[in-house]
Amino acid sequence: MEKIKLIIGSRGSELALWQANFVKKELERKNKKLTIEIKIVKTKGDKILDTALSKIGDKGLFTKELENELLRCSIDIAVHSLKDLQTEIPDGLKLAAVTKRHPVEDVLIARKKGMTIFDLKENAVVATGSLRRKSQLLHLRPDLKIEELRGNVPSRIKKFKESNWDAIILARAGVERLKLQKYISSVIPADLILPAVGQGALGIEIKSLNRYTDEFLHSINDEDTFSAVIAERALLKTLQGGCQVPIGAYAQTENNGLYLEAFVGSIDGIVSFRNKMRGSKANPEQLGIDAANALINAGANEILKEIYNNR
Repeated sequence: MEKIKLIIGSRGSELALWQANFVKKELERKNKKLTIEIKIVKTKGDKILDTALSKIGDKGLFTKELENELLRCSIDIAVHSLKDLQTEIPDGLKLAAVTKRHPVEDVLIARKKGMTIFDLKENAVVATGSLRRKSQLLHLRPDLKIEELRGNVPSRIKKFKESNWDAIILARAGVERLKLQKYISSVIPADLILPAVGQGALGIEIKSLNRYTDEFLHSINDEDTFSAVIAERALLKTLQGGCQVPIGAYAQTENNGLYLEAFVGSIDGIVSFRNKMRGSKANPEQLGIDAANALINAGANEILKEIYNNR
C-alpha cells in the first residue's frame, strides 16, 4: 500500500513537539495509509522571551509564522495549543479539528506538596505570565505579590527552583503532558480560577480548501471539545480580548445542553464579573456571543475599555 505523506508544522518547544507528535501518532493510528513528518517553525513568541505577553500584543504571536507556512503550502497541518490561536483566523485558513481536551485547570507549584493558594503566607510572591491568572489570584488573595514569568514549561519550573518566589502557576495540561506532575503542589479548581479560552485543547489548522487533509482530520476531532471551544472563542472574539485582557472561560457539554462559564476582571483583581449560561450544542457560537453580551451589560465593558485605553 502506497503511503500518503503529510507535513505537520510545529513550534520547537518540548511541549509543542509533544503536541505535534501526539497528533502525528493519532492520525497514523487511525489512517494506516498516512505517513507524517514534523517541520519545526520558529515564531515571534519564541524569540521574544524578555517581555510580558500583555505588552507585546498577541495577534498571532505564537501562530503567524505557522500560518504563513500553511498558506505557502510548505506544511499541510499546523498544531497549536488552542489558547494561542487568535480568534480571527486569516483568510484561506480554518480550524479543522480539536483533539479531546486535557483537564483544563491551572496548577500551583509551590515549596511544599499539598499547598494551596490559601496556604501561601501573607504577601507571598507568585509568578505568572498571565493577566487572567493575576486578576483572579488577586481577587482571591489581594495580599499576594505577582511577578512576571515567561518561557516554556521546563524553563519556568527551573526559574522557580532558582528563585526566592513562593509559587508559580502553570496550566495543568502542559505540566502533565511533559510528565512533570511531581512538581505540582495542588490543582486549582476552575471555580476558583477559570482557565484561558481553549486551555487544555489542541487546535489543528489547515488551508480551507485542503479537503483531502480535512477528511483525515475528522478521525481525531472530538465533537464535544470542538463545540466547547467554539463557544469560548466566540465569547473572546465578542469581548475583543486576548492575553492583554483578564478573561477566562470554560464550556462543557452536558445532557441538556452546552454550559459556558466566563470571567472578566480588572488587572488588580478588585472588580470582576462572572456568569454561567446554558445554550445549544448545535449553536455554540451563539452561546459565546450571548455570554459575552451578558458580561458587557453587567458592566464588564468599563473594565475592558479602561484596560484597552491604558494599553
